Amino acid sequence: MWEQLLLPVLSLGALSFVFGAGLDLASKKFSVPQDENVDRIREVLPGANCGGCGQAGCDAFAEAVAAGKAPVNGCPVGGASVAEKVAAIMGVEAQTEERKVARVLCQGDCDQASRQFEYKGIEDCIAACMTADGQKGCKYGCLGYGTCQRVCPFDAIHVNEKGLAVVDRDQCTACGKCVAVCPRNIIELIPASSAVQVACHSRDNGREVRANCKVGCIGCRICEKVCPSDAIIFENNLAKIDYRKCTECMKCAEKCPTGAIAVTPAQLPHAQVH
Repeated sequence: MWEQLLLPVLSLGALSFVFGAGLDLASKKFSVPQDENVDRIREVLPGANCGGCGQAGCDAFAEAVAAGKAPVNGCPVGGASVAEKVAAIMGVEAQTEERKVARVLCQGDCDQASRQFEYKGIEDCIAACMTADGQKGCKYGCLGYGTCQRVCPFDAIHVNEKGLAVVDRDQCTACGKCVAVCPRNIIELIPASSAVQVACHSRDNGREVRANCKVGCIGCRICEKVCPSDAIIFENNLAKIDYRKCTECMKCAEKCPTGAIAVTPAQLPHAQVH
């Protein structure tokens, strides 16, 4: 009986050895050498895996940098300190770039913006948009159901008591998750040092804007006329600021008849870069 069992066992053992040796040989022959810089870069990254760098996560970013496919200062969370460490590993200089923060381009809270109906569905901005394009009269305004708040990994954006999303500039890392998830596309990244923003995203004409919101941009172009540095441009009835030209003289904000150009005292110095 033992003789009958021994042969199959030996045969299986021999086959296992042959297959194991073959797999080991194949793994060595077809293995892809790992760039040691990948591990070194990964060690200095913050590990947030937020995707703000444009990659799937910190591992993917480290691989992209090591392969020369991503900039050494591409991690918005790590800022200047991480950029310098990554640059040292790669043997290059880290280019300085001003830190950015998210800004909600809307001031139309429950006191300022009209509503066309009371929404009773799921408290999610994407879901609300699918219901008659949201409850607000303005089809471009913040819906205030906190979709951006829930995706922020840094607790940097909250919906206030008046139903408007507000960014904490100190906490924001410009990872871009709120920008990507907003169904109204009213969140953008701006220079952290900027104290003036056009806090409106409406493309409607002035009459429609006034009917729906007290603090919307009506396209009057007064700001464009008073700006001494030609930093105001108009696209689709909406004023936009060219931050490369803006000197923050505040003339546009002073003359704006609706207050659509908001002044937010910069909480970070102009010199802070990453």
